[in-house]
Amino acid sequence: MDQLRAMEIFVEVARLRSFSEAGRRLGLTRAMVSKHILQLEDRLQARLLHRSTREVSLTDAGQAYLAPCTATVEQAREAARVVAHAGAELAGPLRIQAPSSFGSEWLAGAVARFNLLHPQLSPMLYLDDALLDPIEHGFDLTIRVGGIPDVHALAMRPLAPCKGVLCASPDYLARHGVPQTPEDLHGHRCLHFSHLTDGTAWHFSKGEERRTVRVQAAFTANNGLVLQHAAQQGLGIVYNTTFLAWRALMEGSLVPVLADWELPLNHLSALYPASRQPSPKVRALIDHLVAEFQPDGQPVPPWDRPLRRLPAASA
Repeated sequence: MDQLRAMEIFVEVARLRSFSEAGRRLGLTRAMVSKHILQLEDRLQARLLHRSTREVSLTDAGQAYLAPCTATVEQAREAARVVAHAGAELAGPLRIQAPSSFGSEWLAGAVARFNLLHPQLSPMLYLDDALLDPIEHGFDLTIRVGGIPDVHALAMRPLAPCKGVLCASPDYLARHGVPQTPEDLHGHRCLHFSHLTDGTAWHFSKGEERRTVRVQAAFTANNGLVLQHAAQQGLGIVYNTTFLAWRALMEGSLVPVLADWELPLNHLSALYPASRQPSPKVRALIDHLVAEFQPDGQPVPPWDRPLRRLPAASA
């Protein structure tokens, strides 16, 4: 007896409530469908279906068996698809969603290089800072900086650490002074990213010490690049990310503020539906992004490497 085949037939009969219709869908005679079901019931020592001349219905045992049986059949089909595509050229659409600043600064180039390796793919990159539901919007892969919405529905693979940094222009600090403690931020113009999980509460740590400051946002935006441009113009102190600020910090148009205090560490993550194995093209893209954002296998992304010896602002 081919138990997996019998399980597949049972799932189809349960779905269609008909031996004949299930046989037509599967290319089998009604008699062969019935034979497989009887063999499955004999193996399980349980009656799965009520038969009558008018209809087929599930017994209590059949109802209990249907969900795990369906899951097993789907897993077997997915495994077959993975094997079938293992050596095939990656092709077709690939729908990717990411935050706008990270998407434009780092992801776009990485996806372009991936596409050069696999020219039969057609990536579609959707950039939006809103926390969109990847399943509802039909994305194959979502890149997220923190803010994982539903760990049960989504599988996650970390791509790189994502550090926060406070920074301001030298001109602003010359005019308003350099804060020495987190509480000093109350006397400064703070530029706030509206999608921070805790709102205007900025959290700091130094060793075992923890502090939280709820700032008065002088300027708010839902895009990190907008806030960075404002900070470079001398508007205030911005809560930024190193993947966005690194070049301005290296060039000196921005300098770190309160660098001896750490901001909460987030992670850049790749999300995909947990209900199925990632397709070969999604799995290949994730592997490519890990290689791009953790070069040499080291958990220090390329945007953080130049910042290791950067001096902080001083009074």
